[in-house]
Amino acid sequence: MSAPPGQIPAGASDKELKAKPRSNRALARSGALLVLTGLMIAFAVLNLNQVKVDWIFGSGRAPLIIVIVISLLVGVVLMHFADRLARWRR
Repeated sequence: MSAPPGQIPAGASDKELKAKPRSNRALARSGALLVLTGLMIAFAVLNLNQVKVDWIFGSGRAPLIIVIVISLLVGVVLMHFADRLARWRR
């Protein structure tokens, strides 16, 4: 009979409890993700300066990283709809 999820079964040996070693591909993926996360954090920290943002109606000030992230999100949304429109026309 097996134990409930998250519990160690009674009488389990050390061999059964050891996790499988990670493959080289999984280790490389984890390392790349760690490096990418570090670069993203460094990018955000280096772009905290306040910048003037001119809107259609008025202007304001915002951290540069916020302006960059909002611009990225607007670009992603526009590309999504452009792709849908292109697929619809086919």
